[in-house]
Amino acid sequence: MLNIMEVHETNQMIEQEKLDVRTITMGISLLDCADSDVDTVCDNIYRKITDKARDLVKVGKAIERDFGIPIVNKRITVTPIALVGASSCKSPADLVKIAHALDRAAKEVGVDLIGGYTALVSKSMTPAERMLIESIPQALSQTDIVCSSVNVGSTKTGIDMDAVELLGRVVKDTAYATRDNDSYGCVKFVAFCNAPDDNPFMAGGFHGVTEGDVVVNVGVSGPGVVSRALDAAKGKDFEFLCETIKRTAFKITRVGQLVAQEASKRLGVPFGIIDLSLAPTAAVGDSVGEVLEKIGLDQVGAPGTTAALAMLNDQVKKGGIMASSYVGGLSGAFIPVSEDKNMIDAAASGCLTIEKLEAMTCVCSVGLDMIAIPGVTTASTISGIIADEAAIGMVNQKTTAVRVIPVYGKGVGEVANFGGLMGYAPIISVNQTSCEAFVTRGGRIPAPIHSFKN
Repeated sequence: MLNIMEVHETNQMIEQEKLDVRTITMGISLLDCADSDVDTVCDNIYRKITDKARDLVKVGKAIERDFGIPIVNKRITVTPIALVGASSCKSPADLVKIAHALDRAAKEVGVDLIGGYTALVSKSMTPAERMLIESIPQALSQTDIVCSSVNVGSTKTGIDMDAVELLGRVVKDTAYATRDNDSYGCVKFVAFCNAPDDNPFMAGGFHGVTEGDVVVNVGVSGPGVVSRALDAAKGKDFEFLCETIKRTAFKITRVGQLVAQEASKRLGVPFGIIDLSLAPTAAVGDSVGEVLEKIGLDQVGAPGTTAALAMLNDQVKKGGIMASSYVGGLSGAFIPVSEDKNMIDAAASGCLTIEKLEAMTCVCSVGLDMIAIPGVTTASTISGIIADEAAIGMVNQKTTAVRVIPVYGKGVGEVANFGGLMGYAPIISVNQTSCEAFVTRGGRIPAPIHSFKN
């Protein structure tokens, strides 16, 4: 059992080291909202979300007040909409109607974001899944807080290259549709390989079909806490360094466990998982990049960066998994460029390139995240980037993702501003050598040999 004394032990972390619970996310199954009529589906969705999540924000604020723990976001995830709308949607426009229903419901209950405008197409696309993917530019440009994701591959099934090729065009169209706001629509979209069913973080969060009717998941943060703890490890060996990270991750996760249990009890909803990721912000002192630099790098991107990140990720998992019985989601260290001050500085100086970021994704929690690229980048190049990341995830049996923003009207060296937690990002160069003949071959890349374990 957790008690309030454990939270008191972390007061310094909260007050001085930017510890926060990044999100309380309620997952809601919408499978029972399906119908043959799309307007009925929209009504069903609106009613269920506003019923199940009516107290989510109020409870989150009460926990903040009662325990003194900042809870940055309150969010909702729902069943992949391509499944919910399969019987009723006859065109991409029908799916956009559902996106509007999600947006209205989420705003009614007061949450910050809602995820699940999603299709899972790791082997091939159904008509409904293709329509949802084609509708993404319109859905994300016409709604404010709806987030979208598409899973294009898995270790078990391989990579659906038809979906990968289509997504390159979808990302470009989304960027163009929101070109007056630094192509912000792309901030709300991510392409996955091996997407988890219980991820509380956006834009990739959705309520998996393996989940129950309603569940509460919590995502913790705390790179600033780890960074301050590493001050005591300066000049010490790796054993001391690893022990410091593990112990700090344990304390951070215990705070998340307390919040999750309280939220579950007060909402009358089962507790799902703790995602113990180090999720940075653009604020000074709340940076994964700073942690890596305190491990011994002059700047993120220097030789040794991938090894340092691998060690950090592993120690966070080892420390955190002892603090909660139910660890899930992504869990580890995030490396979103626009949301991390030290990563922003490294990208702006040229020390951190997209090629180095790709190498780092082999060992981090997710993938190429919140990376601003030139608006002239072609759709096929974006598809190639997605294919590369999906291959890393497929072969290494891990989650990888791509959230790139081709910022219309801007080029290398300029800055895109996304606001709030999304931060800002220098636009970095991308290899523009054509891969069009590769990404347009059609079909799928087979699963690797080591996937056959039945």
